[in-house]
Amino acid sequence: MLCQSCGKRQATTHIKTILNGELKEYDLCPECAEKMGYGSFFGNMGFDLDKLFGSFMGGFSAKPAKRCQCCGSSFEDIAKSGKVGCANCYDTFYEELLPSIQRIHGRTSHTGKLAHSAGTQVKIKNELAKLKSELERAIKAQEFEKAAELRDQIKELERNE
Repeated sequence: MLCQSCGKRQATTHIKTILNGELKEYDLCPECAEKMGYGSFFGNMGFDLDKLFGSFMGGFSAKPAKRCQCCGSSFEDIAKSGKVGCANCYDTFYEELLPSIQRIHGRTSHTGKLAHSAGTQVKIKNELAKLKSELERAIKAQEFEKAAELRDQIKELERNE
């Protein structure tokens, strides 16, 4: 994300201010943050406390946020706006988005109706998944006759695939 002040450099500082009850947020590069008075809190003490804390943490340095190659969105941008930047973001941020998708939709795979234009392979694949799920339930419930029927249906579909 670019600095909202100069629009030239990468923003690394996020500032939130509340003035007269109004919340304002800024993303600034280090130079603009310094100019606006948001430099290091310990900067004027004669020694670099940031380096001192960094040495205690084993030379910890914050790595830049992962970004989508297609639209440039970071996961923080997606979380802030509640909107995914592009279709490629689902692949880029799969691990981060999965819990939210699970919580919102209840599952992470499509279970609705298929379009009439869907190919027979897609329909067979969905039918196989449904039968395998039923087979697992039948085995857990110890309904072995039903499980045998489902097993035979699965084998038949796999042969026709």
